[in-house]
Parts: sequence; structure tokens; C-alpha cells
Amino acid sequence: MEKQKIIDVLNFCAAQCTHCYDACHLEKETDMSRCMMDDQDCADICRLTGQLFERNSDNTDIFLRLCQEMCERCAEECDKYPQMEHCKKCAEACRKCAAMCNEQRLVH
Repeated sequence: MEKQKIIDVLNFCAAQCTHCYDACHLEKETDMSRCMMDDQDCADICRLTGQLFERNSDNTDIFLRLCQEMCERCAEECDKYPQMEHCKKCAEACRKCAAMCNEQRLVH
């Protein structure tokens, strides 16, 4: 996969996580604190992984593994709220990003 496409997937996932966090924050009837924490952590890891990938850091593989794990965790948490569109979109972006991270670890 082309370097810019990898960075785009990471940044898109971070954006979806941030959107999910913002939407969860507005929820009044359901405790979304766990989802919000995972959203923030995932967004941060995705952004940092993208930065490391962009500059060809020797630590990229470490962060690709961490990013994959965090994306999977975030997707699992979002799956607990199938009635919320923002959680569905976030889980989808996280799964795509996790798969891409796994693929890149194998070729990187």
C-alpha cells in the first residue's frame, strides 16, 4: 500500500474516533465513558503512528502493533452501541485501520 494511503487511513480513523467521542459526550441516557476513553486513545495512537510512518521512524512497527490493538479495542467497545450511527462508523474505520496496521507490520 502506498505511504500516503496508509497515512490517510490512520488519519481517517483518528477523525472518526474524534467524531464518536464528541457524539458520545452529548449522550445523556447512557454512560459512554468507556467508549469515549477508547475513542481518545485510539485517535491519539492513530495520529502518532501516522507521524512515525511518515518520517520512517525505526519505531513504526511497535506503533503499528499498538495501533492495531487499540483500533480493535475501540471497535469492540463501539460495537456495544449498534443503535448509534457514530459508533458504527467508528467501529468500521477502526477495523479497516487495524487490518491495514496488521498488513503493514507484515511487510514493513
